[in-house]
Amino acid sequence: MLDSKRLSSEFLLDIYQEGIFPMWDPYYNCLEFYETEIRAIIPLENYKPSKSLRSVLRSNQFEVRFDTCFEKVMRQCKCSRPYAQQWISEEMIAVYTDLHRRGNAHSVEVFQNGELVGGLYGVHIGAVFMGESMFHRVSNASKVAFHYLIEQLKKQDFRLLDSQIINDFTAKLGAVEIPQNEFISKLKSAVRLERKFMDFENNNEHLLV
Repeated sequence: MLDSKRLSSEFLLDIYQEGIFPMWDPYYNCLEFYETEIRAIIPLENYKPSKSLRSVLRSNQFEVRFDTCFEKVMRQCKCSRPYAQQWISEEMIAVYTDLHRRGNAHSVEVFQNGELVGGLYGVHIGAVFMGESMFHRVSNASKVAFHYLIEQLKKQDFRLLDSQIINDFTAKLGAVEIPQNEFISKLKSAVRLERKFMDFENNNEHLLV
């Protein structure tokens, strides 16, 4: 854990490339910066949707969009947790939204009957996507968002999906833990590659699933 600092877009991109990530501490009302000894990643090549999710994907009950309401997704990720478990601050929302405007942060959004019911967001540097948070308001919505994130990263030939700290949900999605030095090696190689999260002509794409 590093000393608290004030965030900026440039500082945030710098620390991500060093394997460090920020979290707001609601108890002390301050930002903390973490470099864990064990890092969670989700190997893109190992991901397979479950049988139940494949059924959901065929049901046409959701509409999936990319990068159409980034800040709203962040706020939903924040308010979907009790205050004591929130780690997203207003300062973070402002800086990550600026990263989104710069093309370094993206959201996957799931709608049902025109209402945002699930989604996720993360940071994009080179061929790396740092998954930050996800939320759902109806069953399976976050799993659908994650599925289409994986599909998009594969399509654009990303090399690394960082999950930071493993939990029961990400473990079910395929997250594994590796030593920090191994993570740094993968990170340094992947950030040097040039990748787009979306092809320009397909930006703000809508999918019916």
